[in-house]
Amino acid sequence: MKTKNKDQFHWIFLIFFWFILGTTIWAQLIADYGTMEAIRQSALILLSAIVLAHFLSDVMLPKALRKNKMTLFAIQAFVVVLLLSLCLAVIYASFSDPRTRNRLYPEEADMTTIQFLWARFCGSIPAAILICGTACGLRFYQEHNEIERNHAELKQVHLEAQIKILQDQINPHLMFNILNHIHILMQSNVQLASDLLIQFSDILRYQLYECNKEYVSLYLEIKYLKDLVSVEKTRWGDELDVKTNWNIEDGQLQIVPLLLVPLIENAFKHVSRLPHQKGYVHLSCGQEDKQLIFQIENSYTEQYKMPSKSQGLGLENVKKRLAIQYPDRNELRINKTDSDFTVRLVLDLK
Repeated sequence: MKTKNKDQFHWIFLIFFWFILGTTIWAQLIADYGTMEAIRQSALILLSAIVLAHFLSDVMLPKALRKNKMTLFAIQAFVVVLLLSLCLAVIYASFSDPRTRNRLYPEEADMTTIQFLWARFCGSIPAAILICGTACGLRFYQEHNEIERNHAELKQVHLEAQIKILQDQINPHLMFNILNHIHILMQSNVQLASDLLIQFSDILRYQLYECNKEYVSLYLEIKYLKDLVSVEKTRWGDELDVKTNWNIEDGQLQIVPLLLVPLIENAFKHVSRLPHQKGYVHLSCGQEDKQLIFQIENSYTEQYKMPSKSQGLGLENVKKRLAIQYPDRNELRINKTDSDFTVRLVLDLK
């Protein structure tokens, strides 16, 4: 609808421009040639200008822009300007008999027809440049807007594709981990495997029905994160000390789905424990006004860290999504010491 309105405005402006030009030419000619002669002469001038100017602006200019051949277009424009000047000169000469010519151009009274035609040709060049320049300027403005619009659409599609790729990197990996653990538990603790399967169904339901949206409510995302932490807590059992603190004031705020998942996965995946000691994962998620403050800390020792082939991919995933979806509206801090690994994210949800 927006594009259609712009096209309509463009054509209305063009019609208005040619009407004003034709009226101006007729008003200048009527005093010297009479009403009917002025109408015929101005009509021929306007027809020549419209045909040549629009051939230049609507045919040659778009082709030159698409093929990036503006030097060739400059030559074509020069030829069209000369051709329009010649048409104007011929029209002036055709409607000017010797008596009219002597009255209108006394300084050119002694000129031959060829000399008079040449003088009119040279005198018409500024008008031809103005007419062609105006038509090309309007067309260039329209083409530029079209190019910018297409570029914006392509950029949006590219960003959406990037986000989808980053988001899809989360789902299969998470699904594999949970299903694999359920399979192991079914051989040793059927009840625990059953509980884990129920929790997993909630996670899967959220990913299937909610995560295809651009934004989800903060309430649903936090519920999903709680389920995820609960699954991880069940998987680890007594081997980890898992503490969480959730403080959300406005669950109706919107957030992109699955953004925080890699941070939780990363903490449980890379948590390390000293011999005969529990490891720990401490998570805090709070909301103040329109800001979400998320912090997760896990025990970390380089010597006893869990081996992983995807070291750092989760954090890189988050960084990329933040750059795309929350540019200049996030603060991500990562701190690693000899005993712990902490990630803190402040997100502006306005």
